[in-house]
Amino acid sequence: MIDDIENFDFPGSDAYGDGTGDGVRPLPDSESSGTEGGAGADGPKWANLPVADAGIPGAQKRKKSLGEILVETSVISRAQLDEALQAQQAAGKGQKLGQILLEKNLISEEDMLRALAAQLDLPYYTRLPINDIDPALVENIPIAFCRDNKLLPVARDDFNVTVAVADPLNIFPLDDLRLILSTNINIVVSPPSIIEASINRVFERSNDNSKKVIDELNVPEIGMDEDLEETRDLLESTDDEKPIIRLVNGLLTRAVKEKASDIHIEPYDAEIVVRFRIDGALHDKMQIPKRHGNSLASRVKILGKLNIAEKRVPQDGRINIKVAGRDIDVRLSVLPTAHGERIVMRLLDKTSGAKRLDQMGMEEDLFKVWTNLIEQKHGMVLVTGPTGSGKSSMLYASLMHINSTDINILTIEDPVEYQLPGVGQIEVKDKIGMGFAEGLRSILRQDPDVIMIGEIRDATTATIAMQSSMTGHLVFSTLHTNDSAATVTRLMDFNIQSFQISSAVLGVAAVRLVRKLCQTCREAYDPSDRELQIVGITREKLAGKKIYRAGQGCDRCQNRAYSGRVGIYELMVFDDHIRETIIKSPDAKAIKRVAIERGMKTLRESAMSKVVDGLTSIDEAVQKTQTDDLDLGL
Repeated sequence: MIDDIENFDFPGSDAYGDGTGDGVRPLPDSESSGTEGGAGADGPKWANLPVADAGIPGAQKRKKSLGEILVETSVISRAQLDEALQAQQAAGKGQKLGQILLEKNLISEEDMLRALAAQLDLPYYTRLPINDIDPALVENIPIAFCRDNKLLPVARDDFNVTVAVADPLNIFPLDDLRLILSTNINIVVSPPSIIEASINRVFERSNDNSKKVIDELNVPEIGMDEDLEETRDLLESTDDEKPIIRLVNGLLTRAVKEKASDIHIEPYDAEIVVRFRIDGALHDKMQIPKRHGNSLASRVKILGKLNIAEKRVPQDGRINIKVAGRDIDVRLSVLPTAHGERIVMRLLDKTSGAKRLDQMGMEEDLFKVWTNLIEQKHGMVLVTGPTGSGKSSMLYASLMHINSTDINILTIEDPVEYQLPGVGQIEVKDKIGMGFAEGLRSILRQDPDVIMIGEIRDATTATIAMQSSMTGHLVFSTLHTNDSAATVTRLMDFNIQSFQISSAVLGVAAVRLVRKLCQTCREAYDPSDRELQIVGITREKLAGKKIYRAGQGCDRCQNRAYSGRVGIYELMVFDDHIRETIIKSPDAKAIKRVAIERGMKTLRESAMSKVVDGLTSIDEAVQKTQTDDLDLGL
C-alpha cells in the first residue's frame, strides 16, 4: 500500500528501467538492487515506492500461476485450490479458475485482482493520488468510456501515459486509448471502486472551470426555441456547449461535489453573487458580472421548464439532473427582486436514500420513547422545526421503522423526496387543485392504517388530520414552530380546540441539525466559566471529558472546520399532566415548564450532550438553540 500519498509519482517512460517506452514492464533484477521492483540507486522515485503487491512471491516470477500465487499468499489453501481445479476440469474449456474461486466465495474480487497484478508483474495500488492527477489528461476522453472500461489516465510524460485499470487483461480499450492519446500506455492496477471514485473526482475538476466560462459569457440571451436535452450526467459536458450552459452545469456539479443543500443566485446592483448552503451555513462561491444575469436566469428557467418571458411574478419548478452517476432532484424557486430575479435551488440526492431511524443520532432513551410513540395504533405524532431542520428525514425514518406487509401506509407530500418500498406516496399538485386537504380526503377512502402528511399548512388540513387521528388512524405530520410546546398554540391557530389536541396528539418532537466538528482538525480546550454557565453545564458534569471547538480547517473538511450534521431533539410526550395543562392553560411557556418537570430534555440540553461527546462546539450549540433561552421561572 502507498504510505506517502502526498509525495507519490506515477511511472514515466523510463520507470521500468529499460527506456524503451514500449509500455511493457521488464522482469525485475532482484540481485542488482535491494529495492522492490529492481530500481537501483539511480532509478526513478516511483519505482522505489512500496506497492500493494510487495512481498507476494508471484510479483517477481512471471511463470507462477494465479492459483499458486493465491496459495503462497495464504488467501486459499492447497486443498481449496485442488477442489477449484477439479471444478474447472469438470466445467470444460472456457471456465476461468478465478471465476470459480469467486463463485465459491473462496476469494474476493480484490484478492483476485491483487494476485493477477502479481502474476503479470504489474504494480497494484489500493489508493490513487486524485489531487495530483492532471484534469487535462481526460479532456479528450468521454467519461462514459472511462466508466464502462474502468480505467483512468493518471500521469503523463514525454513518451507515455500511465493508466490505472481494474482489468489488466482487457486490452481492447487500451488500444482505443492509445489511439485517442496518440502515445504509448503504461499500466498500473487498482480496485474498481477506487477507479470509479477517481473518475468522478478527476472529471469534476476538469469541468470546474467557472472563471474561464464567465470570461466567455458574451453570448446573446437564450431564446424560447432552445430545447432541453434529455437528462444526462453533467460531467459529460463538453467545450462545444454554450458558455452559459457550461456555467450552470458547473455550478450544479460543484454544489453536488461539495455536498451543498442549496444554491443561491443573488442579483445585486453591480454583480451577481453565488452562494452554497453547506451544513446549514451559506458560503460565497462566485461573483458573476451583472450583465449576464438575464442569460443565467433564462438557462435555469429552461432547465426547470418555467416561462422565461415572465419576469414579474415568482415561479417554482423542478429539475432532474445526474452528476457523477447520482440522481439529483432540484427544487427551483425564482423570485423577482429590485435588481433582477433571485434564484434558489434546493438539491436532494436521491441516490443516497433515506436514513434509518437508528442513524438519526438519537440518544438511546429518546430512541426507545420515540419508537414506542410511532408504533401506536392511532393518534397523531408531530415533528416540528424550521425549514431544513430534518423534519422530513425523521418522518421517513419513522415510516421505514414501522413499515410492514400487514399495514397500509399512505403519504401525501410536496414533493416526494424519497421512494419508500411498500408505501403509497402521493405528490401535491396545487396547479390542478390537488393540495394537502384534497389529497387527504381521498386517502381516507383508501383504507389506510398510517397516514403521513408532509406539512399541515392550513386549517382544513389540520381539521381533517385531527379527525383522522381520532377515528382509528395513526397520523404523522410536520409543523413550523420554534419548539415542541409551541405546537399546541400553532394548532389552535388552525381552529383546533384544546380538548381535541389533548386527546388526539401522542407526542411532539422538535428537531434541529447542528454541524459536526471535523474530527481531524478540531481543537480541545478548556472552556471558561462563562461559557459553561451559558449552556448550563458544570465542571462536575464534564467528568474529565474534553470539550472541543472549531479548528483552523483542513483538506478533509475543505477548510470549514465542520463536516456533516447531526440531529438534536426535544421530545414532549403527551401524558396526563401535559393534557391537563393544555386544557387549563394552553400557554406554550406553561406547557414547557410542566414538560421539563416531567423529565423532557430541551433542544439546548440535547445539543450540549453532543458537545460533551465531542461532536460539536459550544458556539454551534448556542447558535442553533437560542429559542431555548426562555424565562420559565425555574
